[in-house]
Amino acid sequence: MSTLNSEPTPAARQFDFWLGDWDLTWDHGGCGYNKVQAKWHGRVIEENFHEIAPMNLEAMSLSVYKPDTGYWYQTWVDNQGNYLDFIGQFKEGEMVLERDTFIRGKAVKQRLVWSNIKANSLDWEWQLSEDDGEHWKTLWHIRYRRRGA
Repeated sequence: MSTLNSEPTPAARQFDFWLGDWDLTWDHGGCGYNKVQAKWHGRVIEENFHEIAPMNLEAMSLSVYKPDTGYWYQTWVDNQGNYLDFIGQFKEGEMVLERDTFIRGKAVKQRLVWSNIKANSLDWEWQLSEDDGEHWKTLWHIRYRRRGA
């Protein structure tokens, strides 16, 4: 375990691309905004998600990098009563966090993918696999644009 006053490791800075205030858009007129901040000496990433249309979804997530495992861990909660937990890594220019769960009694995998990462934009996808990760279906694709850019 690192000491409180030490700087986070370079791997613990892999989510820095996501920090900031973002305008969000997705298909069928969906829009919202997201505020993502580093907390507690840069060791925790806090997301505050606000969907304006169509459902007024409010959510937050906390993400942390654990050097002893080499993985990121994220917990998501929202005003719909959802609790989701993910684990993953930053590889080849993408952050990918996954989880195993059940939908209507069937084992599935879900994942979050941050890709096409640039200084003022990125893509985020919510994906589902019903064949143990062999094939992935994108359920929600959000386009991020940095506010004021």
